[in-house]
Amino acid sequence: MTSTIAAPLTTHDTTRIDDVRIGAVRPLITPALLEEKLPVPDAAQALVESSRAAISRVLHGQDDRLVVVVGPCSIHDHDQAIEYARALKEQADALKDDLLVVMRVYFEKPRTTVGWKGYINDPHLDDSFAINEGLEMARRLLLDVLALGLPAGTEFLDLLSPQFISELVSWGAIGARTTESQSHRQLASGLSCPVGFKNGTDGGIKVATDAIQAAQGAHAFMGMTKMGQAAIFETRGNDDCHVILRGGKQPNYSGADVDAACALLKAAGLREQVMVDVSHANSSKQHARQIVVAEDVAQQIAAGDARITGIMIESHLQEGRQDIVPGTPLKHGVSVTDACISMAQTVPVLAQLAQAVRQRRLKH
Repeated sequence: MTSTIAAPLTTHDTTRIDDVRIGAVRPLITPALLEEKLPVPDAAQALVESSRAAISRVLHGQDDRLVVVVGPCSIHDHDQAIEYARALKEQADALKDDLLVVMRVYFEKPRTTVGWKGYINDPHLDDSFAINEGLEMARRLLLDVLALGLPAGTEFLDLLSPQFISELVSWGAIGARTTESQSHRQLASGLSCPVGFKNGTDGGIKVATDAIQAAQGAHAFMGMTKMGQAAIFETRGNDDCHVILRGGKQPNYSGADVDAACALLKAAGLREQVMVDVSHANSSKQHARQIVVAEDVAQQIAAGDARITGIMIESHLQEGRQDIVPGTPLKHGVSVTDACISMAQTVPVLAQLAQAVRQRRLKH
């Protein structure tokens, strides 16, 4: 008699073609679990909401203050970041009638080749890549900065990390390397905060104007929910986007550069406004030149240029930068990525910018 029992199905082996370059897969905490552990207090929520609205008013010409995004190139130590935040808060309060100060709290660092990728990716600075811990440390720091009364700004680089921290961010940036990325334009279209797009690394402005137009539109794309599930997100578009001039093959902060950028924006039907990053290529990678560039921008503002709505400054407790060397203690308050000016050097720059805003006000 012939058996009618079917032979067992063999499991199809895809190991030769799937994940062949993956060394390990580790569990990731969900945004919802992290938010449950570190919830948003009412005061922090109110500050984020009010500061986002204030930045939006500046971008739409309803507030003549200057948005100043200032702080370390990157965060690498919680206590030092809070020490910096306390000092910055003192300046922000003193100059609040003229400057809308946002602390630069950058957790993710785009690398030209390789290097330390930031506080979220490698919080212990030792290639241990404790990402779950980094996400918690980043969220905790944002909550502590907000508790001091300072709004925070950050660069959105990874496409999943915003789900863990974005409700605590008052202003976001899309970097020069990612402004042309469709995924980042889609992300910006759904972010709840105002977003600045940097010009391309070559200095090209058009990629940033294209990005603003793209981010203003509605999009549908794949992502991860707060519960950690894959989903399709449909966005409404973001009307609070702007260009950041950061230089390229040559600096682009002069009056003529602002004119050229605004001409491109006008041709695209966009608001004629720019934020100037006085660091990066605009300072020719020489941190102390930020002071010179900021003075030039302040003169343009004082002369009445209302198209300059913001400025970015890389500033830390102490000036300069240092390398991460295993076994060697880091110097206190010194950047481990791009070189920064010190807080002592930052204070007169902020005062000069506030004075320029007051002078501009008299001309309008």
